[in-house]
Amino acid sequence: MITVHHLNHSRSHRVLWLLEELELLYELKRYPRDPKTMLAPAELKAVHPLGKSPVITDDDLTLAESAAILEYLLERYGNGRLMPQGGTPEYRRFRYWMHYAEGSAMPPLLLRLVFDRVANGPMPFFVRPIARAIAKGANSAFIGPQLKTHLDYMEAELEKSDWFSGNTFSAADIQMSFPLEAARARAGLDESRPRLMDFLQRIQQRPAYKRAVERGGPALPTA
Repeated sequence: MITVHHLNHSRSHRVLWLLEELELLYELKRYPRDPKTMLAPAELKAVHPLGKSPVITDDDLTLAESAAILEYLLERYGNGRLMPQGGTPEYRRFRYWMHYAEGSAMPPLLLRLVFDRVANGPMPFFVRPIARAIAKGANSAFIGPQLKTHLDYMEAELEKSDWFSGNTFSAADIQMSFPLEAARARAGLDESRPRLMDFLQRIQQRPAYKRAVERGGPALPTA
């Protein structure tokens, strides 16, 4: 039995979604975030030394990292589903987007989150103007331009095909969902990039996506 060690509002939503797409049975073990720090609870370190999610256990295997988990599930249980045939241009795009999501798209989004918390978090009143000035400078000089570059790039790529790896939905689209939902929530992704917005609308209408939300909650807070 596959067990998903699931942290609310996290990347592990993608693992639930893939399992639902593949119609596999799995056990869901929930771990709530610390309400003050928003970090994962210490109990997750008993599953994996980094104490982060997503993590799955399957028989005697414990595996972390979103792309590694999705690729493992496809290789062991997918029977060729949700990934292009090896050696094709679509397969090369598939592998690229599987790793682009965390390697390139997520770092500026994480920086935006960190600096927004620096600017708006609790602190002595005399420090607040300095912290906000530092955060504003980082956002305007580096983070904002990086986010624009990546969003423009992804928008242009979806002009080439219906989905990220080609004209057929694949696990690469599941992997790409989290950075795009994060960009919608906190990085200014809006109707000015219609292909990305259409992508989000299409994935959120998939029955398996909805089942994943029902079991594990949304990928990001809705409020």
